[in-house]
Amino acid sequence: MTGAKAKNRTEVHMADDRRVFLITGAAGKTGRAGAELLLERGFTVRALVRQDDGRARALAAAGAETVVGDLLDLDDMSRALRGVSGAYFCYPIREGLLEATTVFAQAAVEAGVRSVVNMSQISARREAKSNAARQHWLGERLLDRTDLLTTHLRPTFFAAWLRDWWEYREGEGVLRLPFGRGRHAPITEIDQARVIAAVLADPEPHRRKTYTLHGPIEMDHYEIAKAMSRGLGMPVHYEPISVEEFAAAMTARGLSTHLVQHLSNVAVDYQRGIFAGTNDVIENIGGGGVPLTVEEYVTSRREDFRTSGPNFVPEPSG
Repeated sequence: MTGAKAKNRTEVHMADDRRVFLITGAAGKTGRAGAELLLERGFTVRALVRQDDGRARALAAAGAETVVGDLLDLDDMSRALRGVSGAYFCYPIREGLLEATTVFAQAAVEAGVRSVVNMSQISARREAKSNAARQHWLGERLLDRTDLLTTHLRPTFFAAWLRDWWEYREGEGVLRLPFGRGRHAPITEIDQARVIAAVLADPEPHRRKTYTLHGPIEMDHYEIAKAMSRGLGMPVHYEPISVEEFAAAMTARGLSTHLVQHLSNVAVDYQRGIFAGTNDVIENIGGGGVPLTVEEYVTSRREDFRTSGPNFVPEPSG
C-alpha cells in the first residue's frame, strides 16, 4: 500500500471511529495537549475540567465536549465516563490521589470503559520517600487489579518545569535548583500527548505496560542552561542550591506541604539518577519523529521567558 493510500485509510478510519475518549485534567499541560491532538485526528473527546473558565471554553471551541466535575466525586466521574471507550487519567500533585484513583476505577468499571492511560511519574516506586511518588505506585497497582486495559506513563521532568522555576533578571535567565550534576532529558507536553493519543486509539498492544518517557537529549542543568541560552538568545545560568533552601523557598511561596515534601524528595532522587535516561518510546509509539529538544522548546516560547516564572527561588537577601 502506498503512503497516500495508507494515509487515506487512516483518515477514513478516524472519521468513522465513534469511540469517545475522556481526558481528565483537560485544562492542564498534558491533558490539554492530548485532547487537542485527538481532536485534530478526528476523534470524539470529552474533556473533564474543574471549572468553566477560558481554558475550558477554548477546548469547547476546538470541538471537545466539556464536562465540569471533580475527580474525587463518584457521581461526577460516573457521568463523565458514561459512554466512554478509553480515558486518560491524570491527577495533580496534591492530596487525594489514591481516593481519586479508586473513584475513577470504580466509575470506569461500572461504565464499561475498556482502557485507561494513567499518568504516573518516573519516581513512582514502593520505596519512594516522596509521599506522592509512592501513592502513584500504589495507584498503578490498584488500576492493574481491574479489568481495564491499563497503561502507565512515567515521564521524567517536563520541559515546562523550566519556565515555572525560571527567574528573569535584566536580560538574562537564572535557574536556582537543587539538582547538582544530576541529569535528565526534558520532555514536552506535546510529545507526551503523542503517546497518550496513540495508546488510547490502540490500547491492546500496551496492556499492563509501563513506559518511561524522555526527551531526546540527556543533560545536567549546566547543559540545559546552555541550550536555553542558545534558544532564547540571552545568557542563562544554573545556580545549584541545597534541598533545604529549595524547600524553604517553596514554603515561603505558600506551596502545599504535600508538594514541598514531594519535590524535596524527588530532588534527592534526581541527584541519584532516578530521572536520568533516554529511550525511543516517543518515536516508536507516538510516531511523528524525534521529540523536541530544550532549545527547540524554548525557541518556540521565547515570550514566555521574558518574565520570571511563578516558583523561582530568589537569591538570599543580604
